[in-house]
Amino acid sequence: MQPSRHLIPYIPRMKATPRKRSLPPVADHAERYARQREADRTAIAEDYVELIADLLREEGEARAVDIARRMGVSQATVTATIARLQKAGLIETKPYRGLFLTPEGDAMAAAARARHDLVVRFLIAVGLDAATAEADAEGLEHHASDKALATFARFVAEQGKQR
Repeated sequence: MQPSRHLIPYIPRMKATPRKRSLPPVADHAERYARQREADRTAIAEDYVELIADLLREEGEARAVDIARRMGVSQATVTATIARLQKAGLIETKPYRGLFLTPEGDAMAAAARARHDLVVRFLIAVGLDAATAEADAEGLEHHASDKALATFARFVAEQGKQR
């Protein structure tokens, strides 16, 4: 698989890795992939509850049609995901009133929003423009480990002290 075209101009500018990269032990390697698969599974739930919280805050209601439009997915996809989120105890639906977060859904949305905001602040601190940082944070927020997020937070805090 070739690197994506938009990365090719940046690759020659990167310094060579100081050591030869070798495969990690099998158990460690499997754990890395398992962690990423779990992040992929939870990313959708986090994105939905985060968007529902944002819609409730900004527009006063969260409707499936609005979610479908904003996420660029079909109404059927949203309906199926809402059913899964209801079953997981993250959202409630009320006839003729839209979607609401349960306390568990609200907590998940708050945590996802905090991670997203931290990743955006970190990307801006390392020199990325705000629009690109916002877009890129959408995927990174779900896959960064707690250790990476703590490092991002320290870096951002240090940058704030230097200003």
